[in-house]
Amino acid sequence: MPPAQKLAANLIGMLDADIGANLTDPMFLGSYHGKTGVHPPDLDRVLQRAWSAGLTRIVITATNLEESRVALALARTDARLYCTAGVHPTRCGEIEAAPEGAAAYWEALRGVLEEGKREGKTVAVGECGLDGDRLQFCDMVTQQRWFEAHFRLAAEVQLPMFLHLRAAAPAFLDTLARQPAGALRGVVHSFDGTLEEAHKVLSYPGLFIGLNGCSLKTGKCLRLAENVAVAAALPLDRILLETDAPWCEIRPSHAAHVHVQTRLQVRDKKKWDPDAAIKSRNEPANLRQVLEAVAGARGMEAGALAAQVHANALALFFSG
Repeated sequence: MPPAQKLAANLIGMLDADIGANLTDPMFLGSYHGKTGVHPPDLDRVLQRAWSAGLTRIVITATNLEESRVALALARTDARLYCTAGVHPTRCGEIEAAPEGAAAYWEALRGVLEEGKREGKTVAVGECGLDGDRLQFCDMVTQQRWFEAHFRLAAEVQLPMFLHLRAAAPAFLDTLARQPAGALRGVVHSFDGTLEEAHKVLSYPGLFIGLNGCSLKTGKCLRLAENVAVAAALPLDRILLETDAPWCEIRPSHAAHVHVQTRLQVRDKKKWDPDAAIKSRNEPANLRQVLEAVAGARGMEAGALAAQVHANALALFFSG
């Protein structure tokens, strides 16, 4: 193991879990923008780098019924893999367009959740929520209808929620306010909102904020000029860290990049090397970078942050 990777393993081992990674994404099969065979499927290599970096848990996120099935099947292949099951806001139109009908689609999703929970593999309902940035994929009325349905489903299966929020904070917060008191448990992942919005989310004791590269841009986010400052101000006992791989890497243009010390060896996807990460494709081994960036923004030791976030992840997803 290279020296930098050994250092990452020593410290990230205290952090333990990437609570959100899209490992069913076609990029890990070598497919980009519909073009297949760009490089060999390499998820096994991606996971090997994650374990070598010190991770012992990865939660595979799902965005529709079929992905929920695939994520559960993948989680079954390794004791260190877990998954979610749900429908992303931009995919909610698929529920109502399903040939078998929306009710049958929803019952099938419930079945996946119940099966995965029994096996100790499915740890959250989602990814679900509201997305005002990509209404071309699904209108807000449809998103809202099925977002509400996810809360009922989470209560029925008694699992926390993996929540998505983009450019829809007022409607999202109104939806939270309509839920039964004390019933909310979950994480608002990839948070890029304001500190005021974060405080409103965290007014519900069972909710956490998930941070990744998209949370740490500053100046590049259209809705917020200082999102690194938000990450620095959040209460420690309500933070979770994630990569959202293959998305949301910490790029050199991000303000938080100045705090990043650990870097994987990377290659262009057209010059694939089994021992190197793919340039611009995020992966769970980069969770160390998120840890370094958030710790740097807060002016604290990475180890202390790792220990607290580890405890937070255990409390929400792995306490059973």
